[in-house]
Amino acid sequence: MYRKARSVPLKSSSSALYNNLSVLPLRDKPLTYFAAVHGSTVSLASAAADGLSVSHRQLQAKEGGPAVSASIVTQASWCVLPSRVLLVLTSQKGIQMYESDGSIMVYWHALDVLEPPPAQAVFARGIAATSGRFICVGTSSGLVLVFDVPSKGTNITLSEVLEEHHDSITDITSEVGENPNGAADLVTADDSGALCVWRAKEEFSLLTKISAFGWTCSSVKLWNGVIAAGYGNGQIRLYEATSGALRATVSAHARWIYALDLAPLTGKLLSGAEDSYVQIWKLSRNPDTGDIEIEHCHSECVTDTQLCGARFCDPEGNSFAATGYDLSEIVRYGQV
Repeated sequence: MYRKARSVPLKSSSSALYNNLSVLPLRDKPLTYFAAVHGSTVSLASAAADGLSVSHRQLQAKEGGPAVSASIVTQASWCVLPSRVLLVLTSQKGIQMYESDGSIMVYWHALDVLEPPPAQAVFARGIAATSGRFICVGTSSGLVLVFDVPSKGTNITLSEVLEEHHDSITDITSEVGENPNGAADLVTADDSGALCVWRAKEEFSLLTKISAFGWTCSSVKLWNGVIAAGYGNGQIRLYEATSGALRATVSAHARWIYALDLAPLTGKLLSGAEDSYVQIWKLSRNPDTGDIEIEHCHSECVTDTQLCGARFCDPEGNSFAATGYDLSEIVRYGQV
C-alpha cells in the first residue's frame, strides 16, 4: 500500500509532455531532486524526505549564441554515469548538459537543421545514459545521437549517430537491472510505435527491431532483459530484449500512457496515464520456465489530473512521485 505524502510545490505548472518528471535521489544527502518542464523553463526542486525543506531553481532553454526567442523544452532528465551526474535538457534548438544541480552548463549541441520540411517540427527528445560513458539523445528526424562523456570536464563529443528509426524518437532507456549475457543495453522508441534494441560497446550494434502495431510508444523501460513499453492505447507490452518476442499484453489504462518507470532492485513497474491513474506492477521471471510474469500491486488515482510524468523515488520502489498537466506541484506517495 502507498499513502499520500507531502507534495513538492513547483514554481510553474507542468506541460503535457511524455515522461515529464525526472527524479534524482542524492546518495550523500537525505535530499531528492525533481525536474519538470513548463514551456521554455525547467523547474528544479530539491526536497527533504518530510517535504518541509524545499529549494527551487529554474533553468531557461538557452541557445548557442545570444537568445533571440525562448526555445520550447521537450524533456529534462538526469543521466547517472559512474563518475558524474549530468542534467540533460532537450529542446527545439538543441541539447544542453548541466552539472547535476543545474548550476553550470558543460555542453551545448545545436540541432543541425538547414531547411526543415514544411509543417514539420524540429526538436530533440528521449534521453538515456548507457555503458558507463555514453549519453544517447533522440531527435524528431528519428536519429539517435550518441555522446561520449569524459569522467570530468567539458570535452563531450558526438561519437556516433544511430539511423534505424524513420519517425520522431519518443523515449530512450538503458538497462537498469542485471544485463543477462551482455545482451541488450539500450532501447529506443518512436512515434510510430517501433522499438530498436541495441548493444552498446565501442560502437553500437542493432540486436533486433520490434515492429509498430498502430499506436505511439510514449515510454519504454528495460530491466533484466525485459522491455516494458507503454502505448497510446493504454496498453503495456512486455518483450524479450534479445529476440523482440512479445510475452505479455496488459490493458493497463483507459487513456494514453505518458510515463513508465522501473525500480531496479525489485522489478516494480510504474505506469502513469491521462486517465489520472498511477498503477504499480511487479515484474518477475518464472524460475521453472523463465517466462516473464506481471502482477498488479497498487492503483492510485490523482483526481482530475492528466498525468504526464511519474517516477519512483528510490531503487526499491518504496515511494513514487507524479506530475500532471497544469499542476503546480509534484504529488508524492510512500509505502506503508
